[in-house]
Amino acid sequence: GRKGGHKGRARQYTSPEEIDAQLQAEKQKAREEEEQEEGGDGATGDPKKEKKSLDSDESDEDDDDYQQKRKGVEGLIDIENPNRVIQTTKKVTQLDLDGPKELSRREREEIEKQKAKERYMKMHLAGKTEQAKADLARLAIIRKQREEAARKKEEERKAKDEAAMAGKRLQSLSLNK
Repeated sequence: GRKGGHKGRARQYTSPEEIDAQLQAEKQKAREEEEQEEGGDGATGDPKKEKKSLDSDESDEDDDDYQQKRKGVEGLIDIENPNRVIQTTKKVTQLDLDGPKELSRREREEIEKQKAKERYMKMHLAGKTEQAKADLARLAIIRKQREEAARKKEEERKAKDEAAMAGKRLQSLSLNK
């Protein structure tokens, strides 16, 4: 039979102690290389330095040096890529939540759209837009038509009342005779 791929095999996990030991060995190796470059003789180092490298309480200085070590040709060539974003971590105390937040293009366009709509409504209510002028002219025409219709109704009502009064007078005159 054939052996399966790596997926069927048992997983092996590295313990935290092994990881710490590997990091310590890498740091010590890097330190020895630096000493060889500086002094030339790395074998006759101070015992204090060797003790410090074996301590597990190595602090920020060593971690920073290790993180600053560049990969590949980065150390040889100085790259200035304007599109490259260097990620910087900020502490919670450094965060500025009250400061102005940069808006996305869609949010800016939405805000501009709302402001334009508000400006248009103000102009419309003031009667300065062409649509408002057309509406006001239409309303004026309708008012005139309604006034004329009300006037005609009033005249017809008066004419009816007069006719009714004239008819009553005739009846009362004819009855009196």
